[in-house]
Amino acid sequence: MKRRVVITGMGAITPVGIGVDDYWRGLVNGKSGVDTISAYDASTFSTRIAAQVRDFRLEQFCAVEEPLQCADRWLQFALAAAQMAVDDAGLQPGSIDWVNCGVYLGAGEGATDLARFGESVLAASGESGQIDPRLFAEAAAGLIDPMDDLMREANMPGALIAARFGAMGYSSNSLTACAASGQAIGEAMRIIQRGDADVMIAGGAHAMTSPLDLLGFSLLSALSKRNDEPQKASRPFDAHRDGFVLGEGAGIFILEELGHALARKARIHAELVGYGLSCDAYRVTDMHPEARGAIIAIKRALADAELPPEDVDYINAHGTSTLENDRTETYAIKTTFGQRAYRIPVSSTKSMTGHLVAAAGATELIACILAIKNGVVPPTINYEFPDPECDLDYVPNEAREMKVDVALSNSFGFGGQNVALLVRSFT
Repeated sequence: MKRRVVITGMGAITPVGIGVDDYWRGLVNGKSGVDTISAYDASTFSTRIAAQVRDFRLEQFCAVEEPLQCADRWLQFALAAAQMAVDDAGLQPGSIDWVNCGVYLGAGEGATDLARFGESVLAASGESGQIDPRLFAEAAAGLIDPMDDLMREANMPGALIAARFGAMGYSSNSLTACAASGQAIGEAMRIIQRGDADVMIAGGAHAMTSPLDLLGFSLLSALSKRNDEPQKASRPFDAHRDGFVLGEGAGIFILEELGHALARKARIHAELVGYGLSCDAYRVTDMHPEARGAIIAIKRALADAELPPEDVDYINAHGTSTLENDRTETYAIKTTFGQRAYRIPVSSTKSMTGHLVAAAGATELIACILAIKNGVVPPTINYEFPDPECDLDYVPNEAREMKVDVALSNSFGFGGQNVALLVRSFT
């Protein structure tokens, strides 16, 4: 029999709230974290808005030592959220065998320091406009900190979290774009189920609000250009949606084998019961029009949990606010759940947080768990104009009180990666 996996700790850094409690208050109050970009001058970009984390300081959560003082935001988010989750779970240096604790994170990469890189290029450019490799190397040696470059590697958050807590067990990371943290949580569950760890620190972090990220997604025509109404820009399932909004943040969990959690009298938030994974095997930027990968992932999660579709009470949708994604996900839900799909509340918290990319799945799973614990389903804000092809109950604009026992979280990433996670109340 598979070992049961429970969630005993959570930490969140999001554009609508820092800390799990503030994050939840932001969601149920329909708070938008989207605003005009303040971190740099984006006035010449076609999209000038993002969902930024404001008033964040790592020293509020843990000691800041070199090289963390200059570390990229996403790495600092990961460390802060991990500290929150460890504290929430009541894990102390001697409370568990940290040799049997691992780390599995969904991640991307840090932002390139374009200013210093540009200075190196200019210093190495001759009259012909060609770059002399020798001069570039000399200029870069004086301008680029090798430690900064190392800190942009995708495995660094997990490595630093493991070092901070002494977690010497299984350590890895997933790089599956928008599905990354969902996949990391699912794989961490598998590691515990098969007995390779008793405790896993799992989740994800990302900060894709840099100029280079903004430019890249703008060129893909994927971002909303509702610059004059930033709080209304992310509007999943609404007929007037025009693209997603980039965001940043982190969500980290402590996953624990049930017997291990009970033995130390841990508080249990919920039980992680199902994990489904698939690939569209289609296009790297588009979901399959018949949602074949999404449907497979959801059905695999249900089969893994040994739950019939009618047991699902709430769905936290991937819901990016793009024309294609929202219609395709709606189709996947209707195909999987049949007529009952119209009776399941479906909300997209990206309407408030923006798209946190590699951190999206983790923060959205936190929303599912809090919906179960608090008996409240967060809304999809900015839902004003129904789309005939998106005709489900999207919990428009206001949170809804209701009993939730089982919740489904969907994460679909660029490259066709699909992840579905199922959590239920612990009894």
